[in-house]
Amino acid sequence: MYLAQCALAPGAVLLAPAALEPRYHRGGEYESIFIARNGNMLRVINVVGARPNFMKMAPIIEAMQRYPKRFQHLLVHTGQHYDERMSKSFFVDLGMPKPDLNLEVGSGSHAEQTARIMVEFEKVCLTQAPDLVVVVGDVNSTMACTITAKKLGIRVAHVEAGLRSRDMSMPEEINRLCTDVLCDYLFTTDHFANENLAAEGVSAERIFFVGNVMIDTMLKHQALARGLLLTEQWGLKPGGFATLTLHRPSNVDDPGVFGGILEALTAISAKIPIIFPIHPRTRKMVEQFGFGDYFSMTEKPRGLWITDPLGYLELLHLNLNAKMVITDSGGLQEEATVLGVPCITLRNNTERPITCEVGTNIIVGNSRDKILRHALAVLNGNVPPGKVPEKWDGKAAERIVRILADLDIKRDCPA
Repeated sequence: MYLAQCALAPGAVLLAPAALEPRYHRGGEYESIFIARNGNMLRVINVVGARPNFMKMAPIIEAMQRYPKRFQHLLVHTGQHYDERMSKSFFVDLGMPKPDLNLEVGSGSHAEQTARIMVEFEKVCLTQAPDLVVVVGDVNSTMACTITAKKLGIRVAHVEAGLRSRDMSMPEEINRLCTDVLCDYLFTTDHFANENLAAEGVSAERIFFVGNVMIDTMLKHQALARGLLLTEQWGLKPGGFATLTLHRPSNVDDPGVFGGILEALTAISAKIPIIFPIHPRTRKMVEQFGFGDYFSMTEKPRGLWITDPLGYLELLHLNLNAKMVITDSGGLQEEATVLGVPCITLRNNTERPITCEVGTNIIVGNSRDKILRHALAVLNGNVPPGKVPEKWDGKAAERIVRILADLDIKRDCPA
C-alpha cells in the first residue's frame, strides 16, 4: 500500500486487535491466575510491551513449556505498543500464546507511559505473587516492570542485558542502565555486554553469557519466511533490491536531517529499488514536511518504494533476499549479521558493536554523503566478509531457561 493510501484519517484511533483482547483492562481489578504450587515449581511473569519484545520472548516461553514441573508462567503484555496490524502479526507469526493479561497502557510521554505501567504492573505482582519477573530488551515496559518488581522484593531477570550505546539522548539507553543495575540475573548476548556490566561493578555471579534470543526466533522461522511469495509477487529478484527501515527521532524529526537522508536514498534507489515498510512515526513526518515527492508511487517496486508496515515473516523474507539492509534499528543489525547481508546503519553509534566487529554492519551516521558512499561501496561489491557471533546459534533461550531452572529463586528471600 502506498503513502497516499496508508495515511490515517484525522481523528482515527488504532484499536487493540481482537486477537489480543485483554483478560483484564487498565484500571480494572486483577485476580489470581497461578494454580497451587507443586514441589519447587516457580511462578514466573514474562513481560512484553512493544514489538521487539515479542521476538525475544517467544523462544523463552517455548523453552519454559519444556519444563512443566519447574515453571508456571504468565505472559503479561503491557500494551505499550498497540498498533493493530503489527501487534497481531507478531503473535500470529511467532506462534506466541495469547497474553494472560493485557494492561492496555497505551501511548503518552515517557513519564506518563512509565507511570501507568508501574501502577498496573504493581497490581499484577501483588495479585499473582510471582517468584520471578523476566523482562527483555530496553523499552519503557522493561524498566518500569523491573523497578516495580524490585520494590516488591521480587527477583528480576533481564534478557539482552549489558548493551550500551553511550548515547544518553536515547531513551533506550536510560532504560538499559536502570534495568541492569536492579536486576538479579543478567543474560548477555556477547563479550561487549559482559565487559560493560563488569565495568559497572556487576558481580560475575549475576552475569550469564547465553547468546541472542532474537536469533533463536529468526533461525526458527527462516525457512518459513524464505518460502513466502512476496518478492515473486512484486517482481523482485534475489539480490536485486535493498530494504529500509527508518524511525528514530534523530533521523526523522528534523527536516534538514531527514531531507538529506532522503536525498541519499533517492540517489541509491536510482541504481537499485529500495523497499521501505514505513513506520507510523516516519509516515507522520513525511506528511508534515511535505516529503512525499521523494517516493515512487508505481504499482511495482521502483526507486524508493513505500509499503505499509510488514509482519515479522514478511520483513524477514525481504531481508533474506536483499542486496543490503539500510536501517536505524538495533534488531536488524543483528539479523543482517547472521544472514550475511550487508547492513548500513544510519546512526552515530550502536549498542550492538559485535555486529561491526565480526558481522556485516557498518555505522555511517545520517549525513547524505556518508550514506551514499558506503551504500555504493556495497553495490560495487566492496564488503568485508562477516561471520556469526559466538553462541548466536538458536539455543540462547534454552540456555536461559536451563539456568533459571537450576537457580535457587525464592520470593520470600529478595536480593
